[in-house]
Amino acid sequence: MAVVLDYKGLTIKEMSDLRSRLQTTNGICKVTKNSLMRKAIDGDSNWNDLETLLSGTNAFVLIKEDVGGAVKAIQSFQKDTKKSETKGALFEGRLLSDSEIKEIASLPSKEVLMAKIAGALNGVATKIAISINEVPSGLARSLKQHSEKSES
Repeated sequence: MAVVLDYKGLTIKEMSDLRSRLQTTNGICKVTKNSLMRKAIDGDSNWNDLETLLSGTNAFVLIKEDVGGAVKAIQSFQKDTKKSETKGALFEGRLLSDSEIKEIASLPSKEVLMAKIAGALNGVATKIAISINEVPSGLARSLKQHSEKSES
């Protein structure tokens, strides 16, 4: 994912703060000329839509792994500094609207999702184990009832 920010008015200290926030999510923030970015994306159909965002002063946040966490870090930074705004984002070759970017930020983190999946799997495994344990005890109860009927 690539997020394009307008960095006009940000100090070096604020840019360093943004970079350090992104470091935990394996995101990087680079400031480059728009002409160099055009050359970098030229000929790659997945990145062509980024061309529409290449005007003015841009900082490019490139995210490899934790997309939700990185977008949360960007939004937190923007809320704290009140100087930067998101111009747009490109995710898997598609431009995202502001509402879609906010939806990504509202997603739970990778660790939370993994914990939910593990909990669901554990619940299923527990139910299976209980069901397996019920077979012998159910059989024993049936045999006992049958033997009691035969005796009477």
